[in-house]
Amino acid sequence: MLAALAPPGFDAFCQGARGARLSRNGPRIYHFQDGERGVAGARWAGVKISVVIPAFNEEKLIGATLRSIQAAGAAFEEMGWAREMVVCDNNSTDATAALARAAGARVVFEPINQIGRARNTGAAATSGEWLVFVDADSRPSRELFADAAAEIQSGRCLAGGCTVRMDARSLAGDLGTGLWNQISRIARWTAGSFIFCEKAAFEKIGGFNEELFASEEIDLSRRLKKLARQEGKKIVILHRHPLETSARKLSLYTRLEYLRFLWKAIFNPRRTVTSREACKPWYDGRR
Repeated sequence: MLAALAPPGFDAFCQGARGARLSRNGPRIYHFQDGERGVAGARWAGVKISVVIPAFNEEKLIGATLRSIQAAGAAFEEMGWAREMVVCDNNSTDATAALARAAGARVVFEPINQIGRARNTGAAATSGEWLVFVDADSRPSRELFADAAAEIQSGRCLAGGCTVRMDARSLAGDLGTGLWNQISRIARWTAGSFIFCEKAAFEKIGGFNEELFASEEIDLSRRLKKLARQEGKKIVILHRHPLETSARKLSLYTRLEYLRFLWKAIFNPRRTVTSREACKPWYDGRR
């Protein structure tokens, strides 16, 4: 997150069509009068949600993540929507893939260890009209999925994210997530740990930038915001039910390691986020 603390472009969002539905044949737009919204939900029958989970050596946490996704998915089932889970095994050397299969997920393989590439590979294997990206160390709630479903059903939302909170409290963690959550809501930048997006829009902008080893979610957000303006839609950051994510990195890395990373990210951001070596906290395999 903090690698991308460049001045945000504060965008003005346009409101979109008054009602919409996505089908497997693409978007269908409906215009209806006030009072008709009560029956709008029926027009969303047949939507499919694809949850994509990129995973690199996540045998310790992926089981809990997939269980939480399965439970949270009840929010989509209540809408009459189908869903699937696709785990992208990003060249893991542990039992990540086996645990994912045992939990009922479809597993695809990406040999190049890079988070954006893993998300793209996972997305390419999906069959839904909407994508939901969840990191393998995070646990979405049913309420969060319900909020995302409401935005999708509104027909005015192209993509979105949510605020986050650590699963263990600490001063550094609270300060870091608090700062990020404020920036995220103001700039409409999605946290990589939770992104939902119309699949057609994701494909239209080319998915995640595979040159980036960090801040790829910021780059995606900027391109989605541009497309949303063109299409008269919006990007939303949900905040009523923050995503719970692991605080493990706060104990796995020293303050000195973080300071070194931040120094490079501030003074040479492009070189830092395009280097796997410079982004060790995400790629050195420490778990």
